[in-house]
Amino acid sequence: MRRLTDFIRLIFSFFYVMKEYNQRRQIMQTNVVIRPAKRGDAKAVLKYLNQAGGETDNLLFGKEGVTFTEQQEEALIDEINSSPNGRMFIAHLDGQVIGIASIRGARPKRIAHQAEIGLSVLKDYWGMGIGRGLMDELITFARSVGTEIITLEVRTDNDRAITLYERYGFEKFGTYRRFFKIDGHYYDAYFMNLYLS
Repeated sequence: MRRLTDFIRLIFSFFYVMKEYNQRRQIMQTNVVIRPAKRGDAKAVLKYLNQAGGETDNLLFGKEGVTFTEQQEEALIDEINSSPNGRMFIAHLDGQVIGIASIRGARPKRIAHQAEIGLSVLKDYWGMGIGRGLMDELITFARSVGTEIITLEVRTDNDRAITLYERYGFEKFGTYRRFFKIDGHYYDAYFMNLYLS
């Protein structure tokens, strides 16, 4: 009898969690704004980066965060957005940056048809479509400026990100052994490409 009671509680817990998740996802889809970053977003972007770095080992920096000043971040936003084939986007919810994506095109003429992207979302918002929304913006922008190839690097054990990238048609084209070094341990990264033309 106790097992049956525990099982029933488990089922109710599951449905409650799913109801909460679906309600939150619906709120996310209606209230999240994805837009190009502006100079005035620098402080919020730094806060985001410092929080995101402490939540995952999938970024190029960890819980120590980034060492940019607000002025340096403003300059970086300006540099990326003033490039003809570069743009930084933020996902914004109720005054908080919850996701960031950027695309930076190569400058030398012979490789100017290529661009590299980076994308991250705060852990509380994983699985809620924020990454897809940011990726849609990146790809739309890339196409609008004539980018033909988008590249990225991703840890080989970051299955969630790899699944997202593969849904968009990215393909692995190489492995960078020992790309990350975290607390004395090495982790490999995949190189992935998306051909837009």
